Amino acid sequence: MKHAVIVAHPNASSFNLAMAHAYQAAAEALGHRVMLRDLYRMGFDPRLGEAEVPKPGGFHPADDVLAERATIGGADVFVFVYPLWFNSPPAMMKGYLERVFGMGFGYGEAESAQPLLSGRRMVSISSSGAPKAWMVETGAWDAVSRLFDQHFSTVCGLSLVEHLHQGQITPGITAEAVEGCKERVAELVRTHFGPAQD
Repeated sequence: MKHAVIVAHPNASSFNLAMAHAYQAAAEALGHRVMLRDLYRMGFDPRLGEAEVPKPGGFHPADDVLAERATIGGADVFVFVYPLWFNSPPAMMKGYLERVFGMGFGYGEAESAQPLLSGRRMVSISSSGAPKAWMVETGAWDAVSRLFDQHFSTVCGLSLVEHLHQGQITPGITAEAVEGCKERVAELVRTHFGPAQD
């Protein structure tokens, strides 16, 4: 099984990068193949260009988008790792979804816009400074779940495996707490994905 782990955080030493690496290590320990797509270190441009906007007469995905689609196109599982800023994924992640998972990759052309990634799976791993209980109480969790998890996965035909959210992640988090969070990520992998089949 092939996993595309897509992570968006400007700090290479961030909690989110640590979680992405934890997922990668756990999946590889089971014999799975993992592609880590570190959007900031890749220098990915999240801005959707005018030529990429679908319109009568067609549209033209940029070369970087076509290359990225070719790179992750064979993945069986798409894993999105990101912090919540203003209770939504960073602009970098949203731009990646708009450009890479747009028409021609995530869903088809024409009025029907059929999902093109049916049979594949999706995992979300997010973090926030606020506790999850506060997000639930204020409605922020429902908004994120509906828009990012439910809507996005439905449009693309992805089967949502799990959204693991870890709240109260602050600059003062201890190394011990980070290790506990990494173990929760590893447990997610072990729970949903068994050893690779030869």
